[in-house]
Amino acid sequence: MTWDGMIWTNPPADWSVDGGTLTARSGNRTDFWQRTFYGFQRDDGHAFLARREGRFSATLTFDGTYASLYDQAGLMIRVDGGRWIKFGIEWTDGQAHLSVVVTDGRSDWSAMPVVRAGPLSVRATRLADAVLLQYRLDGAAWAMARLAPFAAEPRIVGVGPYLCSPERAGFEATFRDFSVGAPEVEELHA
Repeated sequence: MTWDGMIWTNPPADWSVDGGTLTARSGNRTDFWQRTFYGFQRDDGHAFLARREGRFSATLTFDGTYASLYDQAGLMIRVDGGRWIKFGIEWTDGQAHLSVVVTDGRSDWSAMPVVRAGPLSVRATRLADAVLLQYRLDGAAWAMARLAPFAAEPRIVGVGPYLCSPERAGFEATFRDFSVGAPEVEELHA
């Protein structure tokens, strides 16, 4: 899939496409978050989204210059500012964490430390009323990160890479191998 026809939710000031690679640099203090624990509502992160209807699998490989608290990049599925999932790497407690935030009016966050040497690949599969989130390190087999609820309606959502940096400006991320197609997984334990 090419990046043609995709739209930024909040365009970063600095971004480019070179061949199949998208590179973007975050604006100052950008984030996606709704209420929980911190109390604030933020919807000013950067997401580059394609419209997709119904059931699908979206895959993406990405990396970033993680250095400051909450620097993050990955894959987003989005209905609107109050309903979305972001899945990727987030820098917290001085190291990279595999991070999932599921938001339906309020955000919930799950994270686990991950040792990686380079890019990470993620896959989100939307099936019925759920999204299966999987990751792959260094070409290994896909592993489940989370099975999350996600309403089947509306049928059309945005899907694509995202990045943000709640504590600074200038976090740089690169994205490649983005694809969206028929579900690659139909069963949880296939």
